[in-house]
Amino acid sequence: MSNTITPAKALQAALAAEHAAVYGYGVVGARGGDRYAHAADHDWKVHRAHRDQLIALIRQRRLNPVGAKAAYALPFDVTGPKTAARLAAHIEDGVAAAYLQLVGVPEASLRALGARLLRDATVRGARWGGSTAAFPGMDSGGS
Repeated sequence: MSNTITPAKALQAALAAEHAAVYGYGVVGARGGDRYAHAADHDWKVHRAHRDQLIALIRQRRLNPVGAKAAYALPFDVTGPKTAARLAAHIEDGVAAAYLQLVGVPEASLRALGARLLRDATVRGARWGGSTAAFPGMDSGGS
């Protein structure tokens, strides 16, 4: 049995992460105050565009895209700019992990898309104060 994720599953996982990101950036924008309003709005728009791109790719394969949830549980209370920025970094970690799966599929065009979007999520996460890693999105739990 192979551990290889299928392109369809990787696309759906990336789409689910983008749905969560769109929701999460709504919270970041609402709780981040004037300090983060512009950056949160920008990143919200970026994630909406990625979501729409993934929906189109999934539909091209004649599959039904996974839908967004009505609400998502937040990993911690977001009460102001500091925790809003922390949430944004957390969101980007989740998106990076999803795109890491896409990097591992056999289709070159999807691998390239996954690599580009993984890199972009890592840069956004670092901008929000998150940490960077040699392989963003990959579990670092040693041996």
